[in-house]
Amino acid sequence: MSATTPTDFEIASLGGATMGTSWRVRLVVRRGRDLHGLHAGIQGELDEIVAQMSTWEAGSDISRYNRADAGHRQRLPAAFAHVLEVALEVAGASNGAFDPTVGPMVALWGFGAARGPLRVPDPQALAATLARTGWRRLEWHAATQELLQPGGLELDLSAIAKGHGVDAVVAYLRRAGVASALVEVGGELHGYGDKPDGQPWRVLVESAPEEDAMSELPPRVLALRDQAVATSGDRWHRFEHEGERYSHSFDPRLGRPVHAAAAAVTVVAADATHADAWATAMTVLGVDEGLRLARTLALPVRFLSRSGADLREHLSPAFEALLETAA
Repeated sequence: MSATTPTDFEIASLGGATMGTSWRVRLVVRRGRDLHGLHAGIQGELDEIVAQMSTWEAGSDISRYNRADAGHRQRLPAAFAHVLEVALEVAGASNGAFDPTVGPMVALWGFGAARGPLRVPDPQALAATLARTGWRRLEWHAATQELLQPGGLELDLSAIAKGHGVDAVVAYLRRAGVASALVEVGGELHGYGDKPDGQPWRVLVESAPEEDAMSELPPRVLALRDQAVATSGDRWHRFEHEGERYSHSFDPRLGRPVHAAAAAVTVVAADATHADAWATAMTVLGVDEGLRLARTLALPVRFLSRSGADLREHLSPAFEALLETAA
């Protein structure tokens, strides 16, 4: 067998659509390798996640659970069970700032799969919907891989499923013998291995593009050494009512959008499932409470908050340790 050199390999790009957004993979492969099989395999992994966890699909596993009568026990596929367990882990560690049952509340305000006009609901509807939510109502039986429907409870994994999609693609590529790749699904990322020049994958941390021109903050670059990055913020879906800005980031504990949500919150973790969930939780917790918890957990977190027309950056010690200066 002849030895290989860096010139035997190239960076190829694949892409497609999933979960109402796009996916993109940059991967190091031997020159001339046929990529059709890899593309189909990636799409297949993502399609399976949609079939299990999309509230937009009436026949998905999650939709069947949400429609089920009280007392129904539903056996979950392995991937769905893993995502639920991570969701419950982050819900507990964040004291409910992350909550996979917040879907009905999101819909009440006009966001999500059941979206309607964006609006501030009346107090009675708010109280009634809040009574139907709560991650502590979830009864997960790990031994049998069954989830009990207590009645009227609805799961929504949209704040974690894209991250899991990234992890599923990374696992598939590794099984397929791809030693280095940068995987992105809807803005969530995971980079592993080195490029042909021996360098790791480097990414620019997401910010608030509509305000960047006015900001004097330096660009932030991360070198991903088998790490995942997820960013949450209020610039994707929001509306204003009577002078107050309401974002799609919800505080499940209060049943309302996060007040003065950060422009962007970025989390780095070993896998994108955790990074995605923690980015949502940190957005809900806010700068002060979020940074205190990030220090306790040694979690790399970056907050980008607004102060009038200015942007302010707040870094956890673990995040600061990962930074590289942009060229």
